[in-house]
Amino acid sequence: MTRPNDKQRVLDHYNIVSPYYHALWGEHLHHGYWTSGNESKKTAQVQLVEHLAQTANLQPRAKILDIGCGFGASSIYLARKYQADVTGITISPPQVEIANQAAVQAGTSASFVCMDAEKMSLSKSFDVLWSIESISHYQDVPRFFANATKLLNPGGTFALTDWFKQPSLSPNEHRKFLSPIEEGMLVELHTMYDYENYLASAGLQVTRSENLNQQTAKTWDFGLDIIQDKSLWELAARHGSEFLRFLRAFKAMRFGFASGRFVYGLLIAHKPALSY
Repeated sequence: MTRPNDKQRVLDHYNIVSPYYHALWGEHLHHGYWTSGNESKKTAQVQLVEHLAQTANLQPRAKILDIGCGFGASSIYLARKYQADVTGITISPPQVEIANQAAVQAGTSASFVCMDAEKMSLSKSFDVLWSIESISHYQDVPRFFANATKLLNPGGTFALTDWFKQPSLSPNEHRKFLSPIEEGMLVELHTMYDYENYLASAGLQVTRSENLNQQTAKTWDFGLDIIQDKSLWELAARHGSEFLRFLRAFKAMRFGFASGRFVYGLLIAHKPALSY
């Protein structure tokens, strides 16, 4: 049976949906982070990027690899605010095109490459590995962390947010609350403890772990508004059952948040510095 995060399924999905996502969801392809609760979706999305940057103690002029960069908005933000040297990678050619155009329009030096995050081949190393809501799409997460860590400079930081599940769920709980998310959003959900163990096995020290459900759940109030757009359902009619599962998963996301079985988490890990 095909896994929900089968690589070709993920690639086909983003190649098809990216132009629509950009028009309806905005330049940031991720959750928002609300502090007052009154922010716009776009403001909250920028606040998520800034919260991750501050939690990671991001330093000016850092060399950053944005893994699963989407439309490049996070990379461009970091290049502009922190004068960072940012390289973004995504598996989707349409996203690379959108991201490079956005970087030119923003007047930043952020650059974007079409590359499979599970087969990264880069000639330079980085101070920061950065990933927002991408890793749960990957087939072999422990191997990804082991390989990615090789690109991180000694003393460097891995900063990420991703989608998770609560530990020790029964098969029935998983089927009811999480399977519709996994099938619709093309992910496989791990626990935050799983990621912490994968990072530790890759030689990194986890220094921060946060459950951000309270600050991010409002995203799906906007999400349910977005799927009222008729163009998305017309797209679904042309592309069949898989895209219908994607649209229906918007309600499943809200249900998962409300139940507490779904977790939106943040992790910061560090690579040991060289000792002399």
